[in-house]
Amino acid sequence: MEDELEDRIFYQTYISHMKILSKFAVGVPLNSAYVAHIWRILRLYVLKPEVLIFSAFLIVVIVYLQAVDLWSRSLLGRLYVAVGKSSSTKVQKFQIFVNDGGDVDKLSWELKENNVAVYAVQGRRPRMEDRFVVNENINNTGVSLFAVFDGHGGEFAANYARDNLINNLNNKIIEVKRLIANGGPEKSPLGIKAYQPQASPKPDAKKVQQDIASDILKRRKSFKKTASQTADEYESGNSSVSVTDPFLLEKLDALTRPITREVRPSRGSISGASVPPPQPPDISVYLNSDSSINYNRLLTDEVLAADRLLVEAAKKSMDIAGTTALIAIVEGSKLVVANVGDSRGVMCDSKGNAIPLSFDHKPQQKRESKRIEEAGGVITFNGVWRVAGILATSRALGDYPLKDRRLVIADPDVLTFDLADHRPQFLVLASDGLWDAFSNEEAVAFIRDRLSEPHHGAKSITLQAYYRGSLDNITVLVINLLHHNWAQ
Repeated sequence: MEDELEDRIFYQTYISHMKILSKFAVGVPLNSAYVAHIWRILRLYVLKPEVLIFSAFLIVVIVYLQAVDLWSRSLLGRLYVAVGKSSSTKVQKFQIFVNDGGDVDKLSWELKENNVAVYAVQGRRPRMEDRFVVNENINNTGVSLFAVFDGHGGEFAANYARDNLINNLNNKIIEVKRLIANGGPEKSPLGIKAYQPQASPKPDAKKVQQDIASDILKRRKSFKKTASQTADEYESGNSSVSVTDPFLLEKLDALTRPITREVRPSRGSISGASVPPPQPPDISVYLNSDSSINYNRLLTDEVLAADRLLVEAAKKSMDIAGTTALIAIVEGSKLVVANVGDSRGVMCDSKGNAIPLSFDHKPQQKRESKRIEEAGGVITFNGVWRVAGILATSRALGDYPLKDRRLVIADPDVLTFDLADHRPQFLVLASDGLWDAFSNEEAVAFIRDRLSEPHHGAKSITLQAYYRGSLDNITVLVINLLHHNWAQ
């Protein structure tokens, strides 16, 4: 009896307090039918142990995902596809791929030249920071160069690599090929190879530049740009313009040649006396004993030289942009691939197997993490593993804030392949926007079934990666070798 009386007193006290609070809060009496009905529904359907436990678990999961920034990857993209596109039928999805309309194609770039096709989309990013290069048969040397640059933090670094690094490689290849055609370097009395420049090198250099510019202009006529917010970067006539930074322009104009690791710029004398002109580079260092080009050394030297100039220019303009670099050189049946960062190349051999042409540089890899830790840096998990919690790749061009302590380096990995041994059906070079949605094997199988398409499957797989939820810029370059005669 006493317990029941205490319960009633407690209940009446509780009701009195609630009535007072309700008058101050909303002015609605607590014992109104409306409030009582809501309270009854809450008790029946919401305030159950299983509902409360599940809600708490869901809140913890959401807070965790928010904390690790996992929303920036494919989870939200796939949810968007599942929810936002659920009303589309399979026929409608197929029509999206074959039509030129749609939001994706409004910010897309494509190039079709002989057996090479490229397709790139800005995707869900606010800016297009990918760049690509297709240079077939450079100045009739029999050497072709293909490249994909995936910029981050802005477009400056990717533009610089496209305009300067590629131009330097073209010039070096032309010079070495000319040296080979002239019978190789002359030997000094001591037997040391030395490169002797011609009596009048300036006209030849000018002619080389004109040939390259003319060749690029002819190729760009076939370049189709559907629409762009970065139109200045993809105008057909301005595709090879140099960087616009005034300081860098002044410095580059003062140089007579690209800087390499072997030859460094001379310093002026302290007394202000006349400085001797810089000596021409020793091109013979890029010749093997069999008079073939040492592409491994050439690519390494030029990538590192371009990175040094890029970092210096970026410091002057306080531009923290960086870029990956994936460069493939084909001469006859020889394929040389240099990689810096997480863009990736894959080859489909004669049996349909996926053979990697490069390997991503990620901070969590043992070799990379050891180097970063020895340099005094750390890697942290923020959605993906990142150098100092910032950069998701451990090697890149640019990114000068991370270069001073060598937390990020630009040293390329260079791999050489004999295509006559593999007899590949096609080669794929792509930015990581594709590899966020496709594995090597999936990409090879997908493109292999679409090699007969006008873009050799490059357009189809790019759009498919977008619809699978890739949130990055996507650039895919396909070299179709299905009908190549390897017996030659």
